Amino acid sequence: MAKLNFGGVEENVVTREEFPLSKAQQVLKNETVAVIGYGVQGPGQALNQKDNGINVIVGQRKNSKTWDKAIRDGFVPGETLFEIEEALERGTIICYLLSDAAQIALWPTVKKHLTPGKALYFSHGFGITFNEQTGIIPPKDVDVFLVAPKGSGTSLRRMFLQGRGLNSSYAIFQDATGNAFDRVVALGIAVGSGYLFETDFRKEVYSDLTGERGTLMGAIQGIFAAQYEVLRSKGHTPSEAFNETVEELTQSLMPLVAENGMDWMYGNCSTTAQRGALDWWKKFRDATLPVFNDLYESVASGKESQRSIDSNSQADYREKLEVELKELRESELWQAGKTVRSLRPENQKSAVVSEGSSSTKEVFRKQTLKGEKIG
Repeated sequence: MAKLNFGGVEENVVTREEFPLSKAQQVLKNETVAVIGYGVQGPGQALNQKDNGINVIVGQRKNSKTWDKAIRDGFVPGETLFEIEEALERGTIICYLLSDAAQIALWPTVKKHLTPGKALYFSHGFGITFNEQTGIIPPKDVDVFLVAPKGSGTSLRRMFLQGRGLNSSYAIFQDATGNAFDRVVALGIAVGSGYLFETDFRKEVYSDLTGERGTLMGAIQGIFAAQYEVLRSKGHTPSEAFNETVEELTQSLMPLVAENGMDWMYGNCSTTAQRGALDWWKKFRDATLPVFNDLYESVASGKESQRSIDSNSQADYREKLEVELKELRESELWQAGKTVRSLRPENQKSAVVSEGSSSTKEVFRKQTLKGEKIG
C-alpha cells in the first residue's frame, strides 16, 4: 500500500504498479467469483474480470432480459451462467450487484449460501450501513468488503477496453479469513480500477448518495434546467441555450478539466471568461452550500435510504419511474439536446472528415499539454 499526498492530506492507496494484475490473478486463482445481478454494474465487472483471466460466473433469473444479455456477452448456460441459487452455491466470492431494493428481497437466499470462508462483495455501502432498514447482516465467519467504482458499469467497461481505468474505493467490513485485504484489492484490480483508495462502508454510502443527488446528477440537472430556462426566457434559441448550457461543458471543457484540473482551465480560457468565472464561482458555492448541508444530513439520518427503499420496492416503481423520466426526456432542454447530439460529426453517417483534421487535433493536444491559451 502506498501513501500519497492529496492536496496536503496523506491517504492510503493501492496502485496497479504495487499490485499488478499478475498478483491479483495469483490471489484469486482458486476462487470462483459469482456475480449476482447483471444490470448496472454486473456486466462491466463480470466482463472485465473474465477478460483478466479470473474464474467468474454469473447468476441470473433464467429467460430474463439480463439472462439473454449475459449470453450475448459470452457467458454460457451451465458453464459460466447459472440460475441465482446455483451460482451462489458455486461461488466462493459472492459479488452482490443487484439494486439495493433487490438485495433486500434476495438476502435470505444469499445468506444461506454464505458458508464459512466465503466472501461477500458489494459495490455500495448501502445494505450494510443501513442494515436496520435492509436486514442485511452477514454471518461472522465470512469476509465482507466492497469495491465501489466511481462511475457506471458502462464507463467501467468502456474505459477498460480503452486500456484505461476507473478509480474505485475499497473497504473491509469484516475480515474472517485474514485474507480480506488481498481478496478485495485483487478484485479491485481485476474489475478494472485505475487506483483504489481506502474508505469504510458508512463513508462510501454517505459520499455516494450525496454525490448522486448533488453534483453528479441531481444538482447538475437542476443547474442545467435553471440556466437553460433563463436563456430561453431572454429570447435565446433552444440551440443556443443548449450549446451554452450543456454541450460546451460536456464536450469541450470537462474533458480538459479531467486532464488538467479546474485551475488549469481558469488559466487557459479567454480573459473575459476567466474574470467572470473567478468573480462568480464563490457566489454559486455560497448559494448551494446550505442545500448540500441539508442533503448530507438527510443521507446521514437515514431519510434518503428509507425513501429509496420505500419507493424502489413498490410493485409499480417502474411505471412511476417512466413518468418521471418522460418529463425529462420530453422537456425542451433534452429534446434540443437530442438534436444537437445528432449533429455531432461522429453521429452523421455522411460526415466528411476535412483534410488535415487529424493534424489539427494533434496541434491542439500539444498546445493544451504545453499550457497554451485556448478560446
